Amino acid sequence: MELDEAQKRQVAAWLAAGSKLAEIQTRIEQEFGARLTYMEVKLLVSELDLLPKDPEPAAVEPAAAPAPAAQAPAAGNDPRKPNEGAAGVSVTVDQLARPGALVSGQVTFSDGQTGSWYVDQLGRLGLSPAQKGYRPSAADMQEFQGALEQELARLGM
Repeated sequence: MELDEAQKRQVAAWLAAGSKLAEIQTRIEQEFGARLTYMEVKLLVSELDLLPKDPEPAAVEPAAAPAPAAQAPAAGNDPRKPNEGAAGVSVTVDQLARPGALVSGQVTFSDGQTGSWYVDQLGRLGLSPAQKGYRPSAADMQEFQGALEQELARLGM
C-alpha cells in the first residue's frame, strides 16, 4: 500500500518526535490501517530522505551512575590489568575467552569475594561466584557492570 502525502508527513512527524521504526510500523497499522513490514517502513523513511532521530540520553540520577573512580585507567591496553572502582570492585578480562563465551574474565567485589563473568553469543551477561550461594550487593553489581562496560570499551569490544 502506498501512503498519501498527509500520511507521509505524519510519519515524518513521528520520526522527528523520536519514534523508532518498529513504533512507526505499529502506528501505521493502527492509524492508517496499512500493514507494512519493517523493511517497507525502512524503505519509506529512506524515500522520504529522513533519518531516525538518535534517542536523547536518559537522565541518570546521581545514585545510579557508576562512581567516577570506576573509569578505566588511561595508560596501557593490558587486558589483564584490573579496572578498580571506588569501593574496590575490580574487573579483569581474559585474553582467551572461555568456551561458549564471546568475552570472559574475573571480578573481585568490595567484600573480597571473587567470581567469573562472561558474555555469551546472545549478549547475555553471566556471573559465577567462587563461593556457592554468594550474591553481591546491589551497589557492587552496579559498580561491576559500569566497570565492565568501561573496560570492554577501553579494549574496543
